[in-house]
Amino acid sequence: MERFTEHVAIITGASRGIGLAVAERLVAEGARVVVTARKQDGLDAALRRLGTNAIGVAGHADDPEHRAAVLGSALDRYGRIDHLVNNAGINPVYGPMAPTDLNAVRKMFDVNVLSAFEWARDAVDAGLSDSIVNMASIAGLSASPGLAFYGVTKAALIGLTRQLAAELAPGIRVNAVAPAVVKTSFARALYEGREQQAAAAYPLGRLGEPSDVAGAVAFLLSSDASWMTGQTLQLDGGAGVRSAL
Repeated sequence: MERFTEHVAIITGASRGIGLAVAERLVAEGARVVVTARKQDGLDAALRRLGTNAIGVAGHADDPEHRAAVLGSALDRYGRIDHLVNNAGINPVYGPMAPTDLNAVRKMFDVNVLSAFEWARDAVDAGLSDSIVNMASIAGLSASPGLAFYGVTKAALIGLTRQLAAELAPGIRVNAVAPAVVKTSFARALYEGREQQAAAAYPLGRLGEPSDVAGAVAFLLSSDASWMTGQTLQLDGGAGVRSAL
């Protein structure tokens, strides 16, 4: 399939894991991509995998100068912006809410929620023409032991997705995906050393892979989802079915 031929997509937090898998999927379907990451060496490694239809800009997702540089690079190199994937996110703390340092909480909201809004707003101002996908989490759909404020930020991101969808329609669609545990370095603490036990929670019998999420994101960005906006697609290996029984 080449659903994204000549399309240009910006993917934040894309040097590894889910973000890189999304970039690889879009490039495989004909897109040209602009990827971001905090560290230049990780970004360079990602660009070697992505090939000639990709450029990268290193920086922090919540830095307005970085954001402007990315948008400017996309327009200078490719002349257009069709899609945005807000994948950058952080979770610097683990545990219940009460003892969590509020400075860490504020930083999580800045990166996980406010920067997603700013990326969307600035991309639209720069001419984004088609669709946005936000990377939420099943931690944002219910109480999440140990993930506490991370889950709260993802719940806020889901709310932001709905509000953006309403305000940007009909020209731009905005959706989200909410993965369960995916085998990435970001989520390693949730399964490392006990993967079989962790996978037992899922009727499909395994943890997610970055490519599982990438396929869903590609669908939501594409014209195949042209009558979908404001939705959050739950990617949980069937765990939601089991909890409903």
